[in-house]
Amino acid sequence: MRIIISNASRDPIYEQIARQIRAQILSGDLSEGELLPSIRKLARELQISVITTKRSYEELEREGYINTVSGKGTFVAAQNTEFLREKRMKAVEEKLAEAVDQARLLNVEPEQLAEMLRLLYTEEE
Repeated sequence: MRIIISNASRDPIYEQIARQIRAQILSGDLSEGELLPSIRKLARELQISVITTKRSYEELEREGYINTVSGKGTFVAAQNTEFLREKRMKAVEEKLAEAVDQARLLNVEPEQLAEMLRLLYTEEE
């Protein structure tokens, strides 16, 4: 499992970790039933607090991406990847709807909004 923490990111470290694990599960890089590093091991590897990795794992477990079995470890949960992808798409749509509402309040033209989105999307690459 490969995780890169960016100190320049505006996102908290636990969100960066959760997002990257989530992406690896959805892409198939992490398979159903695969054992994940323990919270302590991951914290040690990333040189961060155990509390931070615990928070990431708790978020992923709450979302149904992973399962923790006492005494055995944390595993990638059985996934309905299409359902999970649809769930994530709905969240994206909701955030875009908020942005559109704000743009309308400011009389931003659709072309300007589309250009902002293009710039933001390519900025991460």
